[in-house]
Amino acid sequence: MEIRKHMIFSGEVQGVGFRYTAYMAARELGLTGWVANRADGRVEMEIQGTQNEILFLVEKIKCGNWIEIRGIEEEQIPLKKEEQFRIAN
Repeated sequence: MEIRKHMIFSGEVQGVGFRYTAYMAARELGLTGWVANRADGRVEMEIQGTQNEILFLVEKIKCGNWIEIRGIEEEQIPLKKEEQFRIAN
């Protein structure tokens, strides 16, 4: 069953390839949504897919060089019709 999550990541998440890593992993898994840096130094993401695919995506991000996730705030939100995953500004 497909779900959509809004997630905010804190830690060493900006300037370390987080958005590109998330983008490549999401595209590989066929997930949709977006990822963006926030002005407060955290990274925000909306991701849509199955629960297992989303968990796998987060694990792939955690394996990125220099990325250190110290906290994740997340909530399930309504599904959206989208074609792909993108890096937002």
